[in-house]
Amino acid sequence: MSVAKNKILLVDVAALGWSLVQQRPPPAPLTFQKLETVFPALTCPVQAALRTSLTPAEGGLEANGLFLRQLRKVSFWEQSAHLVPGERIWNNFRARGKKVGLLFWQQSLGEQADFILSPKPVHKHHGGMLQDCYSQPHDLYARLCAELGRPFNLLHYWGPFASHRATDWIVEATCAVMSAPGLVPDLLLTYLPHLDYDLQRHGPGHDKVFQALEKTYAWLSKLWKTAAATGYHILICGDYAIERVTGAPVFPNRALRAAGLFQPRIIAGRAYPDFFASPAFAMCDHQVALVSVLEASRRAEVRHVLEKLDGVGALHERGGDILVAAQPGRWFAYPWWSEKREAPDFAGHVDIHNKPGYDPCELLWGWPPGSVSQDAARIRGTHGLAGPGREVALAASLPLEQATSLLDLARQLKQHLAHL
Repeated sequence: MSVAKNKILLVDVAALGWSLVQQRPPPAPLTFQKLETVFPALTCPVQAALRTSLTPAEGGLEANGLFLRQLRKVSFWEQSAHLVPGERIWNNFRARGKKVGLLFWQQSLGEQADFILSPKPVHKHHGGMLQDCYSQPHDLYARLCAELGRPFNLLHYWGPFASHRATDWIVEATCAVMSAPGLVPDLLLTYLPHLDYDLQRHGPGHDKVFQALEKTYAWLSKLWKTAAATGYHILICGDYAIERVTGAPVFPNRALRAAGLFQPRIIAGRAYPDFFASPAFAMCDHQVALVSVLEASRRAEVRHVLEKLDGVGALHERGGDILVAAQPGRWFAYPWWSEKREAPDFAGHVDIHNKPGYDPCELLWGWPPGSVSQDAARIRGTHGLAGPGREVALAASLPLEQATSLLDLARQLKQHLAHL
């Protein structure tokens, strides 16, 4: 007996690149087509674009982190939905009484939605954390834990322990929400992170990457079947494609420091950033870096340093900032020190919110035991650039017109929601 499909599930699969699925095609009924992604091709900018149909440049969100000029502070992976400018593609849909849910999407707290679930641990004053997830309604997380028989383990979501177990839980929770009495959003957005981990650790082509892809196909097949059984159309899309690292990591803050444009504070022999005295700083995020020029009179010096730095591609003016793109196969690492003895204490720990730059080395164990790696040369895969060869994959049961980009997909989804 067929079930009428009057609801939509949108699945964002981290790092589901077109070239990857071409190398190892999925089982039926999954069939993928190619889509252009946005630039910068990073998690938060892509998810913002899907929610608003605005490019990152139009929306103003071009990285996973923020440099707060008034506070002279960097903060990554902030969760407030108010950081995402632009009208949501579902606003009119929801105004008609339809329900919207977001599971594990970045910057979803306070979103214009009815159901929200996102990791939000409590960081204890003297170190450590209390694992928890934020949810709306407030009992949603407790209900899912009871149904799944276990809580969500944040250690499997990011860090050296990051693995398929986090996505296992998210897939089960997504299926539960689609089936739960009293929930059942009319539009449900969910996020599967696992494929990204081994692509960054090992690079495209590695056996562990294809093992991760096979797990991803199994999850997507389960979601496809559950969606069909519960009256959902399903859209599955990648957000960015990870490319192989082919050259050394690029250290813009080291170059700025050598030129006298970045100033550290030396405390107990360690070099901590001084954003109050530094004329410039590069907030590094995979293959892009947002360089804040804090002394306008030295802008030409900053550009000169960046332009001659090996591994730097295009420079884009962004008001008081300069958005720097890496050359293909290269990526930007945040450290401003070269000697390990100068490394700040946070360098050897997982500290995603307070490190002044994205640090993929947190996926790898380091030395001494219990610390994360500080060797950027160990990273084998990266992302952030867009264009030919970096397309993502889309599979859909929804009868949309041929989409050529993620922005097309967002616009067509908005139009479809107007008729549901």
